[in-house]
Amino acid sequence: MISAPPLADYASVQDYLFSLKVQGVKFGVDRMRLFSAALGHPERACPCIHVAGTNGKGSVAAMLESILRTAGWRVGLYTSPHLVRLGERVQVDRRRLNEAEIMGYAAELRPVAAAVGTGGPDDHPSFFEFMTAMAFLQFSRRACDLSVIEVGLGGRLDATNVVDPALSVITSIGLDHCEMLGDTIEEIAAEKAGIIKPGRPVVLGRVPPAAEAVIRRIAAAAGAPLRSVAAEFGPDLSAYPATNLAGDYQRWNAATAALTAQTLGPRWRMTSATIAAGLGRVDWPGRWQETRVAGRRLVLDASHNPEGAGVLEANLARLAAAAVRKPVVITGALGALRAGALMATVARHAQAVHLVVPQQSRACRFEELEAILRPQFAGPIYRSTVEALFPAPGQCMAGGPDDAVVVTGSIYLLGEVLARLEPERGAGEGRLQDF
Repeated sequence: MISAPPLADYASVQDYLFSLKVQGVKFGVDRMRLFSAALGHPERACPCIHVAGTNGKGSVAAMLESILRTAGWRVGLYTSPHLVRLGERVQVDRRRLNEAEIMGYAAELRPVAAAVGTGGPDDHPSFFEFMTAMAFLQFSRRACDLSVIEVGLGGRLDATNVVDPALSVITSIGLDHCEMLGDTIEEIAAEKAGIIKPGRPVVLGRVPPAAEAVIRRIAAAAGAPLRSVAAEFGPDLSAYPATNLAGDYQRWNAATAALTAQTLGPRWRMTSATIAAGLGRVDWPGRWQETRVAGRRLVLDASHNPEGAGVLEANLARLAAAAVRKPVVITGALGALRAGALMATVARHAQAVHLVVPQQSRACRFEELEAILRPQFAGPIYRSTVEALFPAPGQCMAGGPDDAVVVTGSIYLLGEVLARLEPERGAGEGRLQDF
């Protein structure tokens, strides 16, 4: 038997993790159960909140982390994908895993993963399962009081579904990842509702009636009490909790996080003041995030699927109405379904469009994006790159000094832009993105 080469430095760890990633997504929780058992079940070390949803699950997870930390608890946060650095996925009190920690976990986990995978390549833990194990170990060893775990994809068959949560959250349901989760709202809702556990409370965010019916049926069968934002906060969005994250949809997410915090129970000291304070200082980049670059108002927004395009529609309309000129839009997408909804929205509100192909294998090519956009858009369309548009920190070559520039679409595109604008984040780890 040939022994694996040592993981001598961070570059070799990146290579090893990339070798796992290129094997693709592996649905199912059996491998993760074996992996977790071999590690002594670190996922059981602290209570967790499990968060699923088509959109908003990352924002809700970040809001919950902020609320819990405001209450004085040590909080683990597991999200995916990362924007720039791999360690962003696993954070304790918002300190991300550093390179040394990732190297240590990789060296520890590799032989365990190899033992789990002795039956064949399909038995070996995937890249996402490997990262999930890192999160469980970090939260256990840092003695977190509670963790917030974001589902990677779907819910029922996601690796994170080995947890037995104190509470489950479903933020939204829309048509995305249909090739994996199903072609209808009802099918996708059933997959997301697969995180519901017997007797554990469920909080439901903004979902279509057909999805709500499915989720309520599954919760009732599991004896899981369910609370919904719509039922408890009503139709008037102005009455919803405020948050420092911009956009009407973030009010829905804030209400979802607030209702989740209220449902946790008295042990966690969730007062109205604590919830409001936590929602007022959420750190979650790339969600209608505004800054200024080279005199331009720059907005970064990861509206990457059809449901997100509806949110983008309202935000772009509001931005265009308040400005002298329509915004310049920089955009790229992964997959034709996502690109179709995104380009239709961009076409209605942009003065000019710069198309960029994110550095991901599933990214739409220029020709695909143009074929969707040109019949709907009479303005100028440019083919470009992140490097050309943002040649250095503080520089932006799109539009003029008085223009608003919106970067939208794929979260991976936003990560590439942030890496250019904020080099202090470190070199981008784009090849380890995508799940």
